[in-house]
Amino acid sequence: MKKFMAVSALALVMGVSANVWANPNMGGYTGPSQAAVSVEEAKKLSDDSAVILVGKIEKSLGGEKYLFTDNTGSVTVEIDNEDWRGLSVNEKDTVELRGEVDKDFTSFEIDVDTVIKK
Repeated sequence: MKKFMAVSALALVMGVSANVWANPNMGGYTGPSQAAVSVEEAKKLSDDSAVILVGKIEKSLGGEKYLFTDNTGSVTVEIDNEDWRGLSVNEKDTVELRGEVDKDFTSFEIDVDTVIKK
C-alpha cells in the first residue's frame, strides 16, 4: 500500500509539474481592445463586422431575439440560449454585448456571442 501511495503521489507531482512547464504563463492579451460603438454607428457597418454595444435589453421579441437600446437608437439582437452562460438581466440592467453585424438587403440585427452585465 505504501508503494501505491508513493507512486500515486509521484505521478501527481509529475503531472502538475509537466502542466506548469508546458503552460508557464496562462495570461492573455492585455493591450488595447476594440471600443464600443453606438447602435447608430453599428447600422453603418458592413455585414460580419465585429461590434461591442453598451446599453439595455428593453424586451424579449420571442425566441432568441431581443430589443436592445442605447442613447442613439434600437436594434434587434439575437442571443442564443447558451450565450447567456447563466447570466440573468432585466430591462434596468446595463449590458455589454459582443458580436457581429448581421445585415442583408431587408434586415439588420446583431448576432451576439457574449453578454456581460455592467
